Amino acid sequence: MAAPIQALSLEQLRRRTSEKWREYPEGVLPLFVAETDFPLAPQITAALERAVRDGDTGYVASRTPLAASYAAFADRRFGWVPDPAGMRSTADVSMGIVEILRRVIAPRERVIVNPPVYPPFFELVEEAGGVVERVPLRDTGSGWELDLEGIAGSLASGARAVLLCNPHNPTGTVHSAASLRTLAELAAQHGAVVVSDEIHAPLAQPGTGYTPFLAAGDAAAQVGFAVVSASKAFNLAGLKCALMVAESAAHRRVLRRLPVEVEWRTGQFGLLAAAAAFAPESDEWLDGLLLTLDANRRLLGDLLADRLPEAQYRMPDAGYLGWIDLSALGWGANPAKRILREGKVALHFGPAFGAEGAGHVRLNFGTSPEIITEAIERIVAIR
Repeated sequence: MAAPIQALSLEQLRRRTSEKWREYPEGVLPLFVAETDFPLAPQITAALERAVRDGDTGYVASRTPLAASYAAFADRRFGWVPDPAGMRSTADVSMGIVEILRRVIAPRERVIVNPPVYPPFFELVEEAGGVVERVPLRDTGSGWELDLEGIAGSLASGARAVLLCNPHNPTGTVHSAASLRTLAELAAQHGAVVVSDEIHAPLAQPGTGYTPFLAAGDAAAQVGFAVVSASKAFNLAGLKCALMVAESAAHRRVLRRLPVEVEWRTGQFGLLAAAAAFAPESDEWLDGLLLTLDANRRLLGDLLADRLPEAQYRMPDAGYLGWIDLSALGWGANPAKRILREGKVALHFGPAFGAEGAGHVRLNFGTSPEIITEAIERIVAIR
């Protein structure tokens, strides 16, 4: 049985040189960018140590174990068996999204996004030559869901693609299989494409019913692409590796026709680490991480309810990102600025996720209970 994964000590974390621990001065608690504070899975450490020892630092090969490793992982974790022949690697999910969109939309065609959403989505659509069409998530009062009526209207009026976040960042929403099937049917009806960012998929909590978009039915397999990575669950973003996945014959042709340079942008260490992350030997570590994140998402809720009851927080179904509405505090549209200035806690700015993020912050709870508790205490002390 898996045991919870313990975060590294603050002393160890401050030795790190990545964005999370270098962007702000030492007195600031960094809970903004989506990095985690846990040690690597042992299988990944072993793979990287072996590569360094052997000097295995050349170009990514044309034949690698990554696609087969991911297919087996998806089978074990999601009950979905994508064909490795329908996959190609690249540097990261954002690059995969852009390369796919460039080939499935014409310049200035509209691409639907569902804010509040991962801020680079707006820029990625523009980089690919498209125009952002905003169809915000629906607030049900207890959670969020896709506004399928709004999406249908946008597709009917000419939008050519949907850039989906599944699970959703920043809300941690696991979209239902039924809503994904309906989305796919709408896209098929209007001749549109769905590109699904599934970077947080391995972090869906057990029992939440996570469904990969391409596994949501025949229509989804025909209209969809998925872009997947081990980077968020296993904290490998700096190593640069993601997979673009297609099921239909037409979409596989799109991936096959990508320039070879798209695949060569994959990091060699990223590929080796991702293959190790997706291996069965890393499942126990991932199960332990999910236990830790489950405890942390509940701790965050308890702390806010007890110490900052004005805050509105819904426990996410996936990931390690808490989406918190602080509007009732009267700290303006971007409360993270005041929290950074007066509380020395760095949170992600809510308005960056779209107009729906006004008054909100995103808090990364992929860390120790002690750091989460200290961060909330610092925020409370501002009042």
